[in-house]
Amino acid sequence: MGSRPKREWKPLEDRSCTDLPWLLLFTLFLVGMCGICGFTIATGGAARLVFGYDSYGNTCGQRNEPIEGVRLSGLDHTDRKFVFFLDPCNIDIIQRKIKSMALCVSQCPTEELATYYDLKRFAMMNGSELCSYELPGHKYPSLPERFEKCPKLPVPESKALPVFSRCTPVDISCYAKFAEAVVTFVSDNSMLNRLIAGVAASKEIIVGLCLMALVLSMILMVIIRYISAVLVWILTALVVLGSLGGTSVLWWLYIDYRMTMNETMTKDLRETEEPNGGMKTTKDHAQGLLIYAVSATVFTGILLLLMLFMRKRVALTIALFHVAGKVFIHLPLLALQPFCTFLALSLFWVYWIMVLLFLGTTGNPEKNEDTGLVEFRLTGALQYMTWYHAVGLIWISEFILACQQMTVAGAVVTYYFTRDKTKLPVTPILSSVLRLVRYHLGTVAKGSFIITLVKIPRLILMYIHNQLKGKENACARCMLKACICCLWCLEKCLNYLNQNAYAATAINSTSFCTSARDAFVILVENALRVATINTVGDFVLFLGKILIVSCTAFTGVLALNYQRDYTEWVLPLIIVCLFAFLVAHCFLSIFEIVVDVLFLCFAIDTKYNNGTPGREFYMDKALMEFVENSRKSMAVEERGRSKRARPKEEVELTEVKAMAPGTSSA
Repeated sequence: MGSRPKREWKPLEDRSCTDLPWLLLFTLFLVGMCGICGFTIATGGAARLVFGYDSYGNTCGQRNEPIEGVRLSGLDHTDRKFVFFLDPCNIDIIQRKIKSMALCVSQCPTEELATYYDLKRFAMMNGSELCSYELPGHKYPSLPERFEKCPKLPVPESKALPVFSRCTPVDISCYAKFAEAVVTFVSDNSMLNRLIAGVAASKEIIVGLCLMALVLSMILMVIIRYISAVLVWILTALVVLGSLGGTSVLWWLYIDYRMTMNETMTKDLRETEEPNGGMKTTKDHAQGLLIYAVSATVFTGILLLLMLFMRKRVALTIALFHVAGKVFIHLPLLALQPFCTFLALSLFWVYWIMVLLFLGTTGNPEKNEDTGLVEFRLTGALQYMTWYHAVGLIWISEFILACQQMTVAGAVVTYYFTRDKTKLPVTPILSSVLRLVRYHLGTVAKGSFIITLVKIPRLILMYIHNQLKGKENACARCMLKACICCLWCLEKCLNYLNQNAYAATAINSTSFCTSARDAFVILVENALRVATINTVGDFVLFLGKILIVSCTAFTGVLALNYQRDYTEWVLPLIIVCLFAFLVAHCFLSIFEIVVDVLFLCFAIDTKYNNGTPGREFYMDKALMEFVENSRKSMAVEERGRSKRARPKEEVELTEVKAMAPGTSSA
């Protein structure tokens, strides 16, 4: 059985379509998603959501077909274009919907109607009857059914929503109970009012600080190559000093506790005859401190050995950060990737939510026996459309994120493997997008589907865990959390492998599985370097995020404190800090992808090239200096080993010469 041939990496030489079956499968899935949207529109779900419908199943603003078994259905509501709720303040907080009879009316009440005579006058003057359809407007005050089939008095002044034709009270005080349930953390209404007033008064400052965080994030991606070395060595010093200091404090606490315990035990033995209970508790405390101190010592020793062993590899992280900064200078459009991805995700999420709302008003009309109202529900095989739609949310979102990773990887690969940087394409980002669309959409679809397969079970387990909170036993709760944690770790590992697989596809134009296997082999061969980059590099980027948030928060404190019109600026400051962290995370995540792709390119470059004619390196000067320094240190180590081995060879040669005369005489 022959061995698998060794992969020959040919950067940017050949280009072919990859994973076409998966592209076909993803296309069919998208057709299914569009089919769900079309089904909701064709069956009237979209119209019922936009135009509204009454409690008898009639859509407002159009002629309706009668529904079997439902009286007052099939009415002509061409002139009745607005939905009016008899009791708009009766809100079901659990189900988040209005539990009230709904009617189609021609006009929302333009003033408060306090009596049934006001209802009659409004119906006579405007032709808009606000009671149930079978009740004549001129008899409202005398009908016995008015208490059940007419609106609750007083009827508040209402206005129609701009897009959805629902009559909404102008005074939203009737929603106070719902608002209190939503904002449960606020017990003082005056505090809530002050916080909202603070946000309203400082909206210009908030916008300015958000723009400042955006600019700082973009600047940091360029200058981080100059400060990365300082950050790395500061990090190293803090870790060493922190681990040594923590271990020393634990040992000091143990020794001090031990000495105090001895003095206390001696004193207790003199004063009492039964000190066993106190002695046992004291010994347990001392033993716990000893365990902590020993564990900290072992951890510190292992940490120091690892840092000593990997100290040379930290230089590679610094060099990669330096080159990544150059990449953003040569490829400035990389900074727009977070905006493009956010825009694509936002558009898709808006579409997804819209179709989900359509699904909520799609299906067969059913009369609720408890309320007597008509509700539309999906039955039979149609109810699985909601699950299909939910899977689409995860897969397509992951697909969009994977497209971003592939686009960034393609641009960085082009930059790295172009020897003469002056011959780079005019727009490497657009070239990468075109290559993605033309050749590698199937690979991205397959990689995102694998993440979806892991994410769905984790989300299901999280849902079960939340539903069973307080009902399951401790063992089941522990098992659920362990499974969720394992699936989360697996998802993170697959995300990292997928990202490197996309980079390998951008280099060699191979299928997803082949690229993932080749990238995995490269990563395993450079496991220590990978560990160093992921630990040191991630912490440096985390420090960058903290730096941006700190600068934004400090500026915010100065700006908000300068405004003397209000004192409640805590909420605006929190909003600004959250936005600053989100922006910094988005931009530095792109920087992290660039560093990871650069490392894979560097590992491939050093494996298959050695700098000799015909096998020249592609790497940047900063990485070349790292390689030269590594070679020099390896040469010094080899000379040292050869010098240590030379005396042994000389001793053996002397012994052979000494034995030679005796052998000849014999």
